[in-house]
Amino acid sequence: MAGRSSHTEDIKAIKSEIRRKVIAARNALSIEERIAKSAAIMERLFELANFLEAKTVLFYMNSGSEVITSDIIRKSIEFGKNIVLPSYNLEKSKIIPLKVQDPDRDLRPGFREILEPIPNRSKQIPFDQIDLAIVPGTAFDERGGRMGYGEGFYDRLIPCLEATTRKVALAFECQFVPQVPMESTDRYIDIIITEDRTIYKI
Repeated sequence: MAGRSSHTEDIKAIKSEIRRKVIAARNALSIEERIAKSAAIMERLFELANFLEAKTVLFYMNSGSEVITSDIIRKSIEFGKNIVLPSYNLEKSKIIPLKVQDPDRDLRPGFREILEPIPNRSKQIPFDQIDLAIVPGTAFDERGGRMGYGEGFYDRLIPCLEATTRKVALAFECQFVPQVPMESTDRYIDIIITEDRTIYKI
């Protein structure tokens, strides 16, 4: 047991260091670079067959130096997509998917000051109605390995989605590492879109 505990602690320490380095690299991008790269990522997403075919898409509101999703969400609504955003239930450590029709009126700061739906203005959407899930993360690898922010919200969310629901990450090239250390509870991503390429899980 001691060996297993030590191994888990080692992986967590490695993850913490990768997370720190990748977020530092992402933070080093200027706002002009993030805007330009995010626009390129949006173009690639809008060309993705899975996106074009999807009726209901789970997004997240960007925070910090993440890929700017707010513009992507607004344009997706203009395209007629049903947009679902996460409401974080901290007591149960899970995500509640809520439909948003007007991001300017339907959101307020929530967990970590991230904008999330106001419950009485939003309708809960069953997981099996989500056709495409856009999943945040800090670091990724070309095999679809994903590292989140350490709380495990999306590792618990992903198994709730239908097997046919594609899990997509939007990331800058600076967020790639040779290999993300994956534990048994960690979940892989199907597609990663960056400013330079669209990567499908090997």
